Amino acid sequence: MFDTILIANRGEIACRVMETAQSMGVRCVAVYSDADTRAKHVQMADRAVHIGGSSPAESYLKGDVIIKAALDTGAQAIHPGYGFLSENPDFVEAVEQAGLVFIGPSASAIRAMGLKDAAKALMIKADVPVVPGYHGADQDDALLAAEAGKIGYPVLIKAVAGGGGKGMRLVEAAKGFQEGLESARSEAKTAFGNSDVLVEKFVTKPRHIEVQVFGDGTHAVHLFERDCSLQRRHQKVIEEAPAPGMTQDMRAAMGQAAVKAAEAIGYAGAGTVEFIVDGSGGLKADGFFFMEMNTRLQVEHPVTEMITGVDLVEWQLRVAAGEALPKAQDDLTINGHAFEARLYAEDVPKGFLPATGTLTHLEFAPGTRADSGVRAGDTISPFYDPMIAKVIVHGPNRDVALSRLRAALAGCHVSGTVTNLAFLGALAGHAGFSVGDVDTGLIARDIDALTASPEITPRHAALAGMAALGLLETGAETGFTLWRALRRQVTLSWNGEEQLIKVRVLSPDAQVWEIGEAEVKANRTGGQWQIDGHLAAQVAVSGGRITVFDGYGLVFDLIDPLARAAGAQGDGNLVEAPMPGLVRSVDAIVGQAVAKGDRLAVLEAMKMEHSLLAARDGVVAEVLAAAGDQVEAGAALVRLEAEVEDTA
Repeated sequence: MFDTILIANRGEIACRVMETAQSMGVRCVAVYSDADTRAKHVQMADRAVHIGGSSPAESYLKGDVIIKAALDTGAQAIHPGYGFLSENPDFVEAVEQAGLVFIGPSASAIRAMGLKDAAKALMIKADVPVVPGYHGADQDDALLAAEAGKIGYPVLIKAVAGGGGKGMRLVEAAKGFQEGLESARSEAKTAFGNSDVLVEKFVTKPRHIEVQVFGDGTHAVHLFERDCSLQRRHQKVIEEAPAPGMTQDMRAAMGQAAVKAAEAIGYAGAGTVEFIVDGSGGLKADGFFFMEMNTRLQVEHPVTEMITGVDLVEWQLRVAAGEALPKAQDDLTINGHAFEARLYAEDVPKGFLPATGTLTHLEFAPGTRADSGVRAGDTISPFYDPMIAKVIVHGPNRDVALSRLRAALAGCHVSGTVTNLAFLGALAGHAGFSVGDVDTGLIARDIDALTASPEITPRHAALAGMAALGLLETGAETGFTLWRALRRQVTLSWNGEEQLIKVRVLSPDAQVWEIGEAEVKANRTGGQWQIDGHLAAQVAVSGGRITVFDGYGLVFDLIDPLARAAGAQGDGNLVEAPMPGLVRSVDAIVGQAVAKGDRLAVLEAMKMEHSLLAARDGVVAEVLAAAGDQVEAGAALVRLEAEVEDTA
């Protein structure tokens, strides 16, 4: 076994690898960028090495610097985690040329599966079923459009390199093909440096089911399947294992196909073979098709660990160190059911825009496995994926596991940034998902219900008011005046509306609140506040922001009327950056007439491209940014001419 390894990654996965490695007595070296100087993975490591600037290109993608750090610290091997250099065959070769061990597959295996078109051709030879489509090298626009017509709409345009839903567009009809092609190519070029695409048939009621495989370079086993069908724009949201409705025949067929795929390329280490499944008529042994193979550890690997009792990182270390596969296929069994929900810093009402911010409070429900790379006080950086944690639960069956997931999400307390926690909670309570009726289109179909604003009641407002005025911790003198009960008031904002709320403090243990027409009574018994008969939720206060930990976190802002800036809402003519990022392109031209919905600029942030659209018809008055500019949130990019009022 290795004495020391270097983890060429950051965040949650770096912490995850360290936990297992250090438990095995292996020393861990972390690498970090300027933005990660005080990060959790840096503090967990036995030693940490600074490798460059905040952007990935200046740090976590600098393979030569990372290899030097490994050599300088006496590491014998490098674990790549996922993302960054984990599926870069040139990096693998450089690691090995330096006399180090790459904890993962060979460069040739990565290359074999690195381009989706070549991988599908290889799978056809290995007798693995693939989705009908065009996977050729000729990238002529007209040819691709013609092939799409032959396949039959709807079709998926997919980048041949990379994954994670980037460079992927669904095209419903021929008239939208060219626009989808250009958009997919642009995003693929940005994300992977390769604009080539393939075109595939879009499966009706598709389910995304993948199989975990593990190989030693010659032989492979599978550790059963995971269902990753709950997706938004091809990004996984909640994963589970095993797949609901899976039959023994289909599990055997998929497992055999996945093992064939791994053994066809001499695969070593942990990998995932992803299949698209036709769920329109139930799961059938002939109803699945190879999509791609991820030649690394997956984000969702914990659900496999929970149902098999296998530590996949331990297996990675042992096999990379020259040991045989720890278990044979017949030794692997399924125990119970597991779920994983991805908690992100993102603004759901604004279309799931990635968000930044400092976590002022972060706490998980007891008994929950929470794989996280951040802690309270850490900042969600604009340079990296905005994941806060993976919330993971296990139960003896799907119903119990799902109940535990709901409880884990309800008991997750996070403040300091907007999150998708309420969205995850709505998904966990979705009627169709509850009975296992899932497909990749579920979220899109029910997006309005799943993203509905949380219900804030007068008792929530009263609790926020108590926190704002310091009335949660009261003493004998609280509320004392010579002639009557103490009266105070505070202005709070929630759901975009401001409201003046008032309180009468009757005693240290009794208060009466007026919220609009409602009257709310707060009484303390046995040291605990009851508000209108409900036990008061926990509260976190940071500056002028109050988070009530009920309904997945209800946020109130304390309003100081004297500090309110006049005209803060602006005149609506500016197109602003919704988050810090890189201006990828500017489509607007001064003097150009634009219509509502026209794309004016493209902002790259959190590894994705975001189109900024005109909110109304108008004429471009100024272009205030250029392609290549790094801008902050709120930076003005394009200004439209003011609308002329009709005075006739």
